[in-house]
Amino acid sequence: MTAPGAAEASEAAVEVAERRLHPVTPLRRAWAPVAVLIGWAVHDPDGAQRHLTRLTTTTLLIGLAVLVPAAALYGFCSWWFTHFAVTESELRIRTGLVFRRTAHIRLERIQAIDITQPLLARVAGVSKLKIDVIGTDKKDELAFLGADEARTLRAELLARAAGFAPETAHEVGEAPSRRLLRVPPGVLALSLVLTGATWVSVAAALVVPPVLWLFTHSLWTVLAVALPLLGAAGASSVGRFVAEYDWTVGESPDGLRIDHGLLDRTHETVPPGRVQTVRIVEPLLWRRRGWVRVELDVAGSSNSVLVPVAPRELAEDVVARVLPGVSVPEPAALAPAPRGARWCVPLWWRGYGLAVTDAVFASRSGLLRRSLALVPHAKVQSVRMTQGPWERARGVADVCVDTGANKTVRARLREAGEARELLAAQAERSRTGRRDARPDRWMA
Repeated sequence: MTAPGAAEASEAAVEVAERRLHPVTPLRRAWAPVAVLIGWAVHDPDGAQRHLTRLTTTTLLIGLAVLVPAAALYGFCSWWFTHFAVTESELRIRTGLVFRRTAHIRLERIQAIDITQPLLARVAGVSKLKIDVIGTDKKDELAFLGADEARTLRAELLARAAGFAPETAHEVGEAPSRRLLRVPPGVLALSLVLTGATWVSVAAALVVPPVLWLFTHSLWTVLAVALPLLGAAGASSVGRFVAEYDWTVGESPDGLRIDHGLLDRTHETVPPGRVQTVRIVEPLLWRRRGWVRVELDVAGSSNSVLVPVAPRELAEDVVARVLPGVSVPEPAALAPAPRGARWCVPLWWRGYGLAVTDAVFASRSGLLRRSLALVPHAKVQSVRMTQGPWERARGVADVCVDTGANKTVRARLREAGEARELLAAQAERSRTGRRDARPDRWMA
């Protein structure tokens, strides 16, 4: 039984440990009531227009006089009732003005902590802390914190997650980082120009609207089609350039750190041991320059790009940091699909290949846009063989491996006998790989 004095002291300690977000946060949250009105107007534009035409100048001014203070009060109250605290075992976040919500995030379940700075946040000197937790699809976040406070809190959470004592976690600080790779803006821009998807989206945005106008002569139909096409074209060209600008990859004890962004600056971490699959993508127009793109599947995380564009040698060096002990198989080491597969997938069967080493299951696909997927044996959750009626007739089958990121890597069109042998051998490799795998620990 705890003495009354000890209980009061414990509660006081908890109160002292709780902190509030940055004072600029109410300005961000005050937009919520305004966003509701804007959403209603977009959903029902005719009704919104009718209501606006009925309003007199006096009524409109009175409405603004009520709405602006109400929005400001909502932003202030939501900020005032939001607290967070770091204990020995968890990060606690209390939110809610009417309906209270308390999130208890166990430190050992944290697998990535990212810092993002939207453009206005960079001007105000604040940052958003996004926390990836094992077993959840949605990130918890603290928005906004002072830029220095966000970095300090991130370092403290990672230190405690790594097992440092609470009294020393503040002293550990942010782990040092060594830069591995930086993508020059000129190389990034040229890579987007040499990407087929960019030209397809731009061509569709330029060709489809005039054709629709010739057949329909309806301005609304043309706008309804043209605006999404223009948005897709912008996202695949200018949007990607802005998002991937100044892409930098650094190595630190808590994983690989990725910094990027022209307007919105993002600081992400690829957690050690959580990478399930690495894909090395090689578009057709990049091959002459020897460029590749490296993509990831990370368990429970939204991080999907490791390197947007880089020479193959540099990219493979970064892959070796993500998957220790794994070397990327040479193209000549990939066994092609048998000639009988040409009746299942004409022409495209030439793009399939497979290599299985002591450390990794490597499957290649694609003819114009090659993609080599690397799955460490320790990350394979299940393996199966699939065979449709046409594949049975041609004596081929697919071997599929499932990873912890709920993704599947498929070795297409292997000979049926080879596929059955591969099925049994891969199950044994996965068991051995999980037994010998190093523990997934921060700062290990």
